[in-house]
Amino acid sequence: MLYPSIDKILTKIDSKYMLVHAIAKRSKQMIEYNHFQMKENEYTNKKELGRALEEIDKGLVTVIKK
Repeated sequence: MLYPSIDKILTKIDSKYMLVHAIAKRSKQMIEYNHFQMKENEYTNKKELGRALEEIDKGLVTVIKK
């Protein structure tokens, strides 16, 4: 089970599709550039997908609608 829950994050992002796109894009950035918004020990998840969820939940990553 992923932490934080998707239901909690959907209060910040309107659409499930936009959420999936944002998480996928952010996790790919983490892998490619090895850039993280928080320190290693502050993350609950070990994988980039979960870490992207955590960053969106804490407001470190915002989604801009075009």
